[in-house]
Amino acid sequence: MTATPAGTGRRRSAAIVLTLVLLVLTVVLTVVIAVVIAGRAGGPPPSAEPVQTSPGPVTTSPGPTAPVPEPTPPPPSTPFPPSLRGQDLTVIPGAGNVVALTFDAGANSAGLPKILSTLSAKGVPATFFLTGTWATANPGGAGQITAAGHRVANHSMTHPGFTSLSDPLIAQEVLGAEQTILAAGADPRPFFRFPFGERDARTIATVNDLGYVAVRWTVDTLGWKGTSGGISTQTVTDRVLGGLQPGEIVLMHIGSNPDDGSTLDADALGQVIDQISSAGYGFVTLDQLVGG
Repeated sequence: MTATPAGTGRRRSAAIVLTLVLLVLTVVLTVVIAVVIAGRAGGPPPSAEPVQTSPGPVTTSPGPTAPVPEPTPPPPSTPFPPSLRGQDLTVIPGAGNVVALTFDAGANSAGLPKILSTLSAKGVPATFFLTGTWATANPGGAGQITAAGHRVANHSMTHPGFTSLSDPLIAQEVLGAEQTILAAGADPRPFFRFPFGERDARTIATVNDLGYVAVRWTVDTLGWKGTSGGISTQTVTDRVLGGLQPGEIVLMHIGSNPDDGSTLDADALGQVIDQISSAGYGFVTLDQLVGG
């Protein structure tokens, strides 16, 4: 059956009306949803606490506490006579017939018991140049030396060559050793010996500015070379006597030779002291340099 034009028109009108109604409902529903969402976004959530607007007490959580540096002991008021500046002393000037026995400690302490025993038996004082690393590795060593009545001095922290170091690194080496030795129970001021004897005008001046007088030696016994290096206790003694003079500064070592384990300076010490005494000389520490 074919639809009439009138029936077809009514159906089209009804479809248009329905479409318009659905469109209006869609727009209204969209607006309502948007309003609800906007309202929730703009206000606090239902469970939120009221916002505090008045200022409250300000608290800060504790952070890591910076370590408090150890206090630096003041330098001696008169560390050394101005006339000793700029020098790396090889003798004690104007000392008369006396000898200063000095021992460097940068390796091990193998010879220390025998050295201290011999010095005690002979009634002879000596000066011991300690590195900071030696003082750390031998915590009772510095106190043992000073308790026996001997003098302790500064031989740097880690025993590097100084001429290749900047002034700040020199200060680090010298003052680092100073602090370490002080903590070990001895005061190394104001005597300093350059590792390997390596120095120049700049490094001497820098050490002087840190409160130290540089002390070298008159004669090196070469005992540190050991028997493997062709040295004997007689060689040690002969070298000391060969350089004997007023104010002689003798360089010896505490540690053993790393290759053969010999401690020639410790072994020869008694003979060295006897020979020096027989020649009419006495013994002093390096305090003689500063009137001590």
